[in-house]
Amino acid sequence: MQIKTNKKIDFEKLNKNIIECNKCSRLVQFRKKISTEKRKQFINEKYWGKPITGFGDQNGKILFVGLAPAAHGGTRTGRVFTGDRSSDFLYKCLHKANISNQSKSEHKNDGLKLKNAYITTALKCVPPGDKPQKNELDNCFNFFNSEISSLKNLKVIVALGKIAFDACKYFYKSKHNFTKKINFAHDKIYKLPGNIILVGCYHPSPRNVNTGRINEKKMTNLFKKVLKLS
Repeated sequence: MQIKTNKKIDFEKLNKNIIECNKCSRLVQFRKKISTEKRKQFINEKYWGKPITGFGDQNGKILFVGLAPAAHGGTRTGRVFTGDRSSDFLYKCLHKANISNQSKSEHKNDGLKLKNAYITTALKCVPPGDKPQKNELDNCFNFFNSEISSLKNLKVIVALGKIAFDACKYFYKSKHNFTKKINFAHDKIYKLPGNIILVGCYHPSPRNVNTGRINEKKMTNLFKKVLKLS
């Protein structure tokens, strides 16, 4: 009982530090710009406009990693993969794979829960053009490292998209001297230091869905496979 309490306190402190971070002036300015100008359909909403923490089961064995919060998704709602079309598709598949308790992720207080899984982003703020700079990733990797270290039961990392996959690869190269050459591919599995498994997965973006690169059956089957790996 005491161990669980300590874990919770660690995460609370970590998330507080993430939310209060203002290290990257370019990202701070961009998220403020987005939160002020807003998208027309959300003009009457108050945007979160701060860095985004991870979310989910802190005792889980699976970690889903995206690159960064969406400009009008997580940056607006305050929760990663929430309130945009990518999250709509992602949670349909997570729900079908029995990893989430519901098929929609609309806002922070919608009752969504993850089972045996945690979800985060390598970069905690949305970057202009979805293209982070090296120093920005380096600043956030301290948070990413703390998240991975705090997930005591972690077995599998699922990288959602090539950019997130490259961020994970870069992280392990920087922090753990990982030198093996690995390349992104959907449903490709690699072994990382610490007996962690890295799985490549197409990003649940509208473009990938609309072009047929990914569909609900294909992604759901991969998530079911990930459950078995964990």
